[in-house]
Amino acid sequence: MKKTIIGILAHVDAGKTTLTESMLFLSGKLRALGRVDHKDAFLDYDQQERERGITIFSKQAVFEWKDTEFTLVDTPGHADFSTEMERTLQILDYAIVVISGTDGVQHHSETIWELLDHYQIPTFIFVNKMDLNQTGKDSLMKELQDKLSANCIDFSEINDQTMEQIALSDDHLLEDYLNGMDISLEAIQNQIENRRIFPCFFGSALKSENIDHLLNGLDRYIKTRHYPKEFGAKVYKITRDEQGNRLTHMKITGGSLKVKARLSEDEKVDQIRKYSGNKYETYEEVGAGEICTVKGLKQIAVGQGLGIETAVQTPMLTSFMDYRILLPKECDPFKMQKQLQELADEDPQLHLRYQETTQEIRIQLMGTIQIEILKNRIKERFDIEVEFDQGQVLYKETILEPVIGVGHFEPLRHYAEVHLLLEPGERDSGLVFKTKCKEDILGRNWQRLILTHLKEKEHLGVLTGSPITDMIVTLINGRAHLKHTEGGDFRQATYRAVRQGLKSGKCQLLEPYYQFKMEIANEYLSRAIFDIEKMNGQFTILDTQSDKVILTGSAPVALMQNYQSELISYTKGTGRLTYGLDGYHPCHNQQAVIEAFSYDSESDIDNPTGSVFCAHGAGFNVKWDEVPEFQHLKDNYFKQPKMVQQEAPKYPIYQDEDQELERIFTKTYGERKIRLSNKETYERNRLKQEKVYKVLPECLLVDGYNIIHAWPELKDLAERNLGAARSKLMDILCNYQGYKQCMLILVFDAYKVKGNIGISEQYHNIHVVYTKEAQTADAYIERATHQMIHEYNVIVATSDALEQLIVAGHGSRRISARELKLEIEQLNKEKLEEFERKQPKHHHFPLEDVKNMK
Repeated sequence: MKKTIIGILAHVDAGKTTLTESMLFLSGKLRALGRVDHKDAFLDYDQQERERGITIFSKQAVFEWKDTEFTLVDTPGHADFSTEMERTLQILDYAIVVISGTDGVQHHSETIWELLDHYQIPTFIFVNKMDLNQTGKDSLMKELQDKLSANCIDFSEINDQTMEQIALSDDHLLEDYLNGMDISLEAIQNQIENRRIFPCFFGSALKSENIDHLLNGLDRYIKTRHYPKEFGAKVYKITRDEQGNRLTHMKITGGSLKVKARLSEDEKVDQIRKYSGNKYETYEEVGAGEICTVKGLKQIAVGQGLGIETAVQTPMLTSFMDYRILLPKECDPFKMQKQLQELADEDPQLHLRYQETTQEIRIQLMGTIQIEILKNRIKERFDIEVEFDQGQVLYKETILEPVIGVGHFEPLRHYAEVHLLLEPGERDSGLVFKTKCKEDILGRNWQRLILTHLKEKEHLGVLTGSPITDMIVTLINGRAHLKHTEGGDFRQATYRAVRQGLKSGKCQLLEPYYQFKMEIANEYLSRAIFDIEKMNGQFTILDTQSDKVILTGSAPVALMQNYQSELISYTKGTGRLTYGLDGYHPCHNQQAVIEAFSYDSESDIDNPTGSVFCAHGAGFNVKWDEVPEFQHLKDNYFKQPKMVQQEAPKYPIYQDEDQELERIFTKTYGERKIRLSNKETYERNRLKQEKVYKVLPECLLVDGYNIIHAWPELKDLAERNLGAARSKLMDILCNYQGYKQCMLILVFDAYKVKGNIGISEQYHNIHVVYTKEAQTADAYIERATHQMIHEYNVIVATSDALEQLIVAGHGSRRISARELKLEIEQLNKEKLEEFERKQPKHHHFPLEDVKNMK
């Protein structure tokens, strides 16, 4: 029997819970259908869920249909609980997106679709409430294809048109289909699994119409996943049972988990449960691909990976409102903060924090319904009635133009300097961290440490102290001291480099915006337009009918968050407003917000903007604007002269290779200059008469396997381990390039590797090329020599006589494997002697070091 974990996701009131009930009833899991409005739904068993008629917490049920065992995960549909929904996505094998046939694709539906694309989850679509739909299936299919994906395909009836649409999703399938071949079941399953097609089904969950068609489709087109043998698990949820025991919900992604197993020195599995609804059974062991609940774990957090799952999931959705919790007078805020930490463990997106200066507890929430739910949970669990203030919008900051930030940390016996390039990123892209620093300038271990420090902290902007976003941060330079540098030194230098760059550049304040849809009577249109413009919003009149009009647009959250009650008031209850978060946009009143925050970046001692330098044996602080005068490393990133790029010669057969070589040349020496071949007659004659002698940069092309088999020590190693011989040759040539400062391209034959498309990669300070299938290293080197000979002093290292003859015909210099070996050995000897000459002579004067310091 196939086993799969499938989640149901939808916008609010799409009928998601009703569909869950119908699926459980038809499978025989339930004896009677429950209903949300009757407050007896199987998975909505929480008291608050039944009172409000909405799903608040994700829950699961296990049932069987034909040859498949489904673990069905029901998720919240209300936008206020989107973070709870997102946490479950990381454990799903497949997903069902429910669309209301009467409402169509809503904004929250598009948000769900983007999340599924981000987590790459294969998706089925069920269009519900077709018994109430008046527009028809064709209209809904067009909307699905326009707003979600062009590859949404109607699977309610498989016919020639369906198979043709499936074939159009893949070139190979289309070619086979046009040749008269049938599309196999396995091919359809693969297309669904790889998110190339999205099967759509239509029906009514309330009346159980066509639900069996959906279940049959799931059973037929879902594939069983295969998992590794090593243990791995993803933690997606933390809850507490009725006795107050901490429960850790996880999906096993490899091997198995047994009772009494130790996940760390302090974490042991006391009990394993498998829930279906609010009931569970205990197990001694669970295998890969299953969801289980573990009792006994104390510190493992939501989003954490166990075993082979080392990565921590960073959620895409975040709260955009910050609230202060108002406690009763007799309540100790410090003690209350410790109690509330239980809720923060269950939902990390609350971002609970205690401000010691004001003795306030602050928390981040998504909306008013979440506030009411949280108030009730605090009352039930801790017997304390709390209130929340009006809240304030969470702003973010970004940068408008590229700038280099420098951080230096050098108190006595410490040293680190970091140079970061800060660049604007795409909207809603968050922070992207990269490195372009050469390892001969700063070692790989230090570079990794700097990237770790960039990721470990929420970096604050300099306008209001809000978190920064939508930026690309690249390490371009840095320095460590052989004796005095410690890990903490680079942490300080990295933090200061970010802040110094923000102070040096132009920054922009961002605020959250709503995307809204407003349905009102025609008589209230002028009032609505006036209000939207007053809120600094933008709108489009989407549809105008005889008695009502529909407007869509966006507006700042700060101005629109309380507008719904005002709309209901002036439309006398006939108006309808739905909205969802549209991301962050430039702040409409930036200067006023900055003045209201009164944030002084220079006074923020936890996030310094300046650096620490050393003089006369003591460290001293340097302000951010004076750091460039004191920094030890100089940057020429923005000072490189612009050069006009020449269009590469057109060789149809070798076009990909030309582009690859051009990229290597440009990366090493900058853009190539245009040859002056089309100047005026006078200029052309003058150039012919003058003899111009140009010193060309040197490029060494090395035939990798020829060298390996020509050098005895590498040949012996290759007989035992060819990969090790390649790596050793690459390391030797890296050192050689460091001495010679030439461009070095190492070419390895890969022409016998089936399906190989050719690879070019940077290995430290050299370029390594693996030729593509049916192409030898000789052919690659010959082609490269032909292209480069007029721009570079080309040297080819090989002992292949025929290859030497060919490259000599192109005008390049050749060197044998033996000559290259002798030259490398001679250079190593000279550099060693030079190093020994520079070492200080031994002496017996105890105060000599002190004199040298002076």
